Amino acid sequence: MKTIKRVPAAGTDEQAYAAWDDSADGSTGRGRLTRGNKITLGLFFAFLVLMVAGSLVKLPYAVMSPGPTVNTLGDSPGTTKPIITVSGLPTYPTDGALKFTTVRVEGGPGYPVDVWDVLQAWVDPSRDVFPVDEIFDPQVSQEQVAEENAVQMEGSQEEATAVALRGLGKDVPTHVSVAGLAPTSKAKGLLQAKDRFVKVGGTDITTAESVRAALQQVKPGEKVAVTVERDGKDVTVEVPTIKGQGGRTALGVILGLTHDFPAKVTIDAGSVGGPSAGLMFALGIYDKLTPGALTGNHQVAGTGTIDDGGNVGPIGGIKQKLAGARAGGAEFFLAPADNCNEVVGNIPDGLEVFKVSTFDEGRTAVEAIAKGRTGSLPRC
Repeated sequence: MKTIKRVPAAGTDEQAYAAWDDSADGSTGRGRLTRGNKITLGLFFAFLVLMVAGSLVKLPYAVMSPGPTVNTLGDSPGTTKPIITVSGLPTYPTDGALKFTTVRVEGGPGYPVDVWDVLQAWVDPSRDVFPVDEIFDPQVSQEQVAEENAVQMEGSQEEATAVALRGLGKDVPTHVSVAGLAPTSKAKGLLQAKDRFVKVGGTDITTAESVRAALQQVKPGEKVAVTVERDGKDVTVEVPTIKGQGGRTALGVILGLTHDFPAKVTIDAGSVGGPSAGLMFALGIYDKLTPGALTGNHQVAGTGTIDDGGNVGPIGGIKQKLAGARAGGAEFFLAPADNCNEVVGNIPDGLEVFKVSTFDEGRTAVEAIAKGRTGSLPRC
């Protein structure tokens, strides 16, 4: 039989009482766990152990997810400073948006992914999982990846500026230059970033391919005379060569292009790296330098590298960029023609996608979007 004993509650001066329940055998039953509670508690602790273990196990994969979109006609992320500023030529107000798209990549050097990152990506149709070696060179460090992305971004801005100004009928001479030096290069202290190639050996340099061809006249390890223009003067140095890819003779430098611009164009894209915003930078510059809104106040996103000839090249992560563009409010999307096989089947509802191969095709597409005459535009 159960009895209730009333005792003063501990820690109080008032006549309050606490009750306990004596079991029939005289022992207290307070605080006992039932079988169901024990199972629940065990499962909870097992879940905690599993979560901790999953977060500690790092996997050799890279996860690609949709990143944010950035309007080239707006301000640099986190600032009130325009992404594109121009001095030396008249600019005009514009409306709408010409957005470049981004991809968030986890799992590269310095940013390993765990079990849960991979599992979440596998069940999310907008994300992809790749062996990390397919995305990043296993021999490079986090710092080298960041440096390469910065160099590629700088190059895309340079070429986008040249293409946009030529689209306005401006004369923009091109020079092959040193964009950076590889860690294994023996040209350090001899060649510098922004050096413009004049001659390699006895060959006059007009293109990046002419540099590569001239180097094959000597064996890897031998020195070659290199003449560059630096600070307006020609400088000749004897540079030791190295063995490059496929055993070819190389200088161990990253080749880039510099130009003589008739105006100063500055692009501030924040912390974004890589070359894939080239097309949208070129369109944004062109829009700011021409009267009226190129987009007709529409939200246009896109992607694609751009070279000095105005050709639009393929990029990685097109599925993620399509998803990110729609999530960012874009109605229309410009995709490189060489990415069309990846575009098909991955177009989000509410997004129209047009394929482009050149800057001129991209500009034509945006002008058609502004006029509401997109029926004849090529699609993937």
